[in-house]
Amino acid sequence: MKLEEKIKLIEEELRKTDYNKATEHHIGRLKAKLARLKEELEKKKARKIKTRGIKKEGDATVCLLGYPSVGKSTLLNALTNTSTRVGYYAFTTTEAISGIMEYKGAKIQIIDLPGIIEGASYGRGMGKEILSYVRMADLLVIMADIYTEDTIEIIEKELYNSGIRINLEKPKVRIEKKVSGGLNIVSSVKLNNITYETIKGILNEFGIHNADIFIDEDITVDRLIDALSKNTYYVKAIYVINKVDLLKEKILEKNGRIYISAEKRINLEYVKEKIYNALDLIRIYLKPKGKKPDFDHPLILKRGATIRDVCEKIHRDFLEHFRYAQVWGKSVKIQGQRVGLNHKLEDGDIVTITVNRKI
Repeated sequence: MKLEEKIKLIEEELRKTDYNKATEHHIGRLKAKLARLKEELEKKKARKIKTRGIKKEGDATVCLLGYPSVGKSTLLNALTNTSTRVGYYAFTTTEAISGIMEYKGAKIQIIDLPGIIEGASYGRGMGKEILSYVRMADLLVIMADIYTEDTIEIIEKELYNSGIRINLEKPKVRIEKKVSGGLNIVSSVKLNNITYETIKGILNEFGIHNADIFIDEDITVDRLIDALSKNTYYVKAIYVINKVDLLKEKILEKNGRIYISAEKRINLEYVKEKIYNALDLIRIYLKPKGKKPDFDHPLILKRGATIRDVCEKIHRDFLEHFRYAQVWGKSVKIQGQRVGLNHKLEDGDIVTITVNRKI
């Protein structure tokens, strides 16, 4: 039996099985088996659906995702400006388009994806190819217009079916495999949503029979499967509703959705700010020895970055020959403090790197 057929049979059985205490364990194992088969299918088809042409560039990557004709291309042009280089890449009968948005010193890659439709997670309308781009993203802008707001829920469902989790933290589960000794489950919280028997059954479905499992949240069946699945991808998302100029009332943001007009350029600066803040970027200013800091060209890094990340972004030689760094800013108690590679930086910090030899 083909993988697709096995998947359909399990999905059908899940639809027919009512959830209760008596069926909880059975449903948990079915979901685990389904996730494992889908992962196997995705791996099998991976070569056919690799992203074509576009490579990650800039300091972060944002994908515009929405139904056809909601104004994604217009928004791309508005965010990146007409003077910004825009590249076109073959995407069979459609195109994915990439441009660069510059904001607060950051160069943010914006990718306008072809329109997605219901059934995309099963390959309808080139859905697999479109969703493969999503896994490149540091942030999704899920887009609709004032006439198609209901499509947002459909898009969220397609993303979920593809193993893409938006605005969720990774499950607090750690697994340490062993050669023998069976399964030892240690939970720091009371488990109300799953039994230890179901946990063991799910682990067995993923081929894990000997391991120490540490759980630090009131885990559900779905969250545990996500923790075990290699296909699960976590990404932040913001929601944008286009064509606000056609409404009588003025709206900036409502129910977590930002209202804009890409064509009339209404609320675009607010969208840029939201994108930048959601990416959680920080600016680090480099200060050569004996000179003033370069405030015109900040180094853009993800929040939580360390001196090691600074060295790697400048040039690998800085890491290889690193001696110490000096930091001025919020991350140190004493201005000009000497720190090592693992020192965590804050937005606006000024850094001087000292190496063992001239680079």
